[in-house]
Amino acid sequence: YEAHREAGLGEIWEEDEFWIELSWRIDPDGSLGIRKYFESPYRAGEKLTLDEFYRWIFENSVPGLPEAAARERLSPLEYMRKYGAFLVQEKIYHAHERAPAESELAQARVDRTTGVVTSNDKPIGVEIDGKTHVGFPTPSRKLEFYSRTLKEWKWPEHAIPGYIRSHVHWSRINRNTGEMLLLPTFRLPTLVHTRTGNAKWLNEISHSNPLWLHPGDAERFQVKTGDLLKVVTEIGYFIDKVWVTEGIRPGVVACSHHLGRWRLSEESGGARWSSALVELRQTGPGKWMMRQVHGVRPFQSDDPDSGRIWWQDAGVHQNLAFPVQPDPISGQHCWHQKVRLERPGPDERYGDVFVDTNRAHEVYRRWLQMARPAPGPENLRRPPWLLRAYRPAPEAFYLTPDK
Repeated sequence: YEAHREAGLGEIWEEDEFWIELSWRIDPDGSLGIRKYFESPYRAGEKLTLDEFYRWIFENSVPGLPEAAARERLSPLEYMRKYGAFLVQEKIYHAHERAPAESELAQARVDRTTGVVTSNDKPIGVEIDGKTHVGFPTPSRKLEFYSRTLKEWKWPEHAIPGYIRSHVHWSRINRNTGEMLLLPTFRLPTLVHTRTGNAKWLNEISHSNPLWLHPGDAERFQVKTGDLLKVVTEIGYFIDKVWVTEGIRPGVVACSHHLGRWRLSEESGGARWSSALVELRQTGPGKWMMRQVHGVRPFQSDDPDSGRIWWQDAGVHQNLAFPVQPDPISGQHCWHQKVRLERPGPDERYGDVFVDTNRAHEVYRRWLQMARPAPGPENLRRPPWLLRAYRPAPEAFYLTPDK
């Protein structure tokens, strides 16, 4: 980030660089025990650099890379700078048929009933026809048609694959009263979540997120492209313009991701390339109303392109109007929404967003009631074999302190 700052470009941080710097600022003398994890493995007591960070990874954790680099008389880091990629393994479609490592098999035991091979009480493979294979990352080491895990964790009706009727199943949507399924998660090819909010050229290309509506539904609601519709959710609403297209299924309305950014101050709070200035006010206990003051406008900056902005639309924010809907099995958010479409009132405008936060909490509590809470077998919080991006210590999986 120092190079960017010295060039007058602000502090543009690479994510790994940020964590290194943050750790050193939190623990400058190492007394908290944090800094040691971000010290150079090549220069004792010195701050880890990004070159050293990737150098160590390429030298120690990419199988085959050091050897491939040596054949070209390059260091692993130089090799990756030259080629940008390295094929760790090919022909991997039968990886489940590989044998476990010899070191794992040395103390392995075989369950003669299931064929599961364990080492240190951990499944490492499965024996089939006298041969041991690593199999798949499941308790049985097989692709499971029947999931013992789901049965043991209080979901026996889903232990065998089947169709689950979701909260937006067609049988739960009354089209006669204007109800539809809202698809709020589809992506445009030009934008990426919040990460392209500062990309001026991408926002010049894509700066609107209209409601995709099938011609049959447009006829039902008596609207055409450019007309406004109010999308009413369980906890509020937002108002957007319509785009009539045969590219959406009848009974489904879609509003793309990425757009609808807003800021409360003219000069700060969000990139002016992509955000609308809004007024946010509380209309009652827990009830909030957001209205656009103006959309995107040209502005003065060191970049002359900021004065060449020709578009005004910043899209419509929709996420605030969605309640938190935790899936009762996985806990992940269920994004799809059952909504009701209606024509806006005379005092309602494009971009209006309303949310009742008290009602949002009620909906969240209702979804929580559908869960079947822990503990599972052996007082576990969750099945320990399921993959985690950042896996906690083994003892953290148990509800009792003695495990």
